[in-house]
Amino acid sequence: MKLSIAVKPISYLKAHASELIRDITTNRRTLVVTHNGEAKVVVQDIRSYERMQETLALLKLLTMSKQNIKRGQTKTMAEVFESLNTRIAAFKDETV
Repeated sequence: MKLSIAVKPISYLKAHASELIRDITTNRRTLVVTHNGEAKVVVQDIRSYERMQETLALLKLLTMSKQNIKRGQTKTMAEVFESLNTRIAAFKDETV
């Protein structure tokens, strides 16, 4: 991301909101908005935001998994499948 293009003052955002939204959505750009010369907010298209949130969620899961491995909080594949089979059987019994 080129900051020379991606940083705009809030006055520019106010004057060109429709144009900026169209450009950000079409080109999947991120815009940094400044107020009194200081970066205050980031504007990005919803798909990029959702992708970023999904990526963060996956990174959190990986970190949690790594911590569980360090603590020895793991199960064998056989234990996992046995647990799943038990849960599936219980679920089937409830729905009958």
